[in-house]
Amino acid sequence: MRYTNKQIWTIALPILVSLLMEHLISMTDTAFLGRVGEVELGASALAGVYYMAVYMLGFGFSVGAQILIARRNGEGNYTRIGPIFLQGVAFLLLLAAVIFTVSQVFSPAMLRGLIDSQAVYEATNDYLRWRVYGFFFSFIAVMFRAFFVGTTQTRILTLNSVVMVATNVVLNYILIFGKCGMPRLGISGAAIASSVSEGVSVLFFVLYTWRKVDWRKYALFHYPGFSSRLLGSILKVSAWTMVQSFLAVGTWFLFFIAIEHLGERPLAVSNIVRSASMFFFMPITAFAATTSSLVSNLMGAGETGQVLATCKKTIKLAYSFILPLILLTCLFPSTVLRVYTDDLQLIEATVPSLLVLLSSLLFSCPANILFNAVSGTGNTRKAFFMEIFTLTLYTLYVIYITIIIKANVALCWTTEHAYWCVLLIVAVWYLKRGNWRNNKI
Repeated sequence: MRYTNKQIWTIALPILVSLLMEHLISMTDTAFLGRVGEVELGASALAGVYYMAVYMLGFGFSVGAQILIARRNGEGNYTRIGPIFLQGVAFLLLLAAVIFTVSQVFSPAMLRGLIDSQAVYEATNDYLRWRVYGFFFSFIAVMFRAFFVGTTQTRILTLNSVVMVATNVVLNYILIFGKCGMPRLGISGAAIASSVSEGVSVLFFVLYTWRKVDWRKYALFHYPGFSSRLLGSILKVSAWTMVQSFLAVGTWFLFFIAIEHLGERPLAVSNIVRSASMFFFMPITAFAATTSSLVSNLMGAGETGQVLATCKKTIKLAYSFILPLILLTCLFPSTVLRVYTDDLQLIEATVPSLLVLLSSLLFSCPANILFNAVSGTGNTRKAFFMEIFTLTLYTLYVIYITIIIKANVALCWTTEHAYWCVLLIVAVWYLKRGNWRNNKI
């Protein structure tokens, strides 16, 4: 089995479009709130990264489930895919209930101790009060994504994301600014819109799967009951990716907390940079997710000799996609930033940070793809320790540059270079060793 560039692109493109569409949820929140005020813009950054850090627990679980689904798909054991999917949904719904309760009870006190600005604190709380309802929907959605990516049926992801984003844009306009007879809710309206749009996404997934997918082939809707053995086998792979994914974004949350201590303007700048950078990072993430699935499928089919060649092809395709976008943005940064705000001073302050972030993508492209290849081999425990090592160095650098020397916000964004360069080195080291080839899951 040898994947061609066309096959890789065919699988990656729908994932890419779906990720970009989903990022439009964050982007529209940022764009709308950028017209409300800098406090709301900064608060949405903190709340958004906080939500994303917790969301990554569910996403990390789904990555482990996706690896198992892809392995069974490669083996041709299709009826063993449905039970993995259903056990995953049941587990994530329980996890969502626990996280929702803990967040509602403890988040306000925790954020009060971390955020200096009273105005930013209150706006962050207003956002999270409604945003945490989205966990119930987003955790189910990630299992549907795991199924479709693991079985290489990715086209549906595009259509689902279009529906979700369209819902979010309309609700953002209505609820943030109080249109169509609705009250003006501001940042709370953005949170409600995002949570509702995720609910619409799940409904779309269910209806599409029931009508269009051969769910009997995969035993998708036959729930045999709770199986501790099956859940244990999923957690054996996914527990490491859950903690790894949470810590990866959790340390980014600490980065934004450190930026908040520099002032409301640096925080607003960083939120715009974060949102804009996702348009470049999402293609890399799409190719990385494709790599993980293809590697697992190759190993399930006994074609370990094709793994490194597939990684190289995917990296080349990812570079060919993002480099023209980076170049255009470097030439016209102010034009891109006008999507987020009309404040010319804020745009001028954001340009240096954006350019620094864009340069880090040259390292994040191969690092992300090769690191996902490590997870695709099934050795998520090794990937976890690689991530811990990288995050330790990253955190030390964040503390040094933001707290000790209190560098300007543009220099603070060199933390991305530190993270991706270290991750790239350890991923290459692992894949070159070659003792992953006989890994069984």
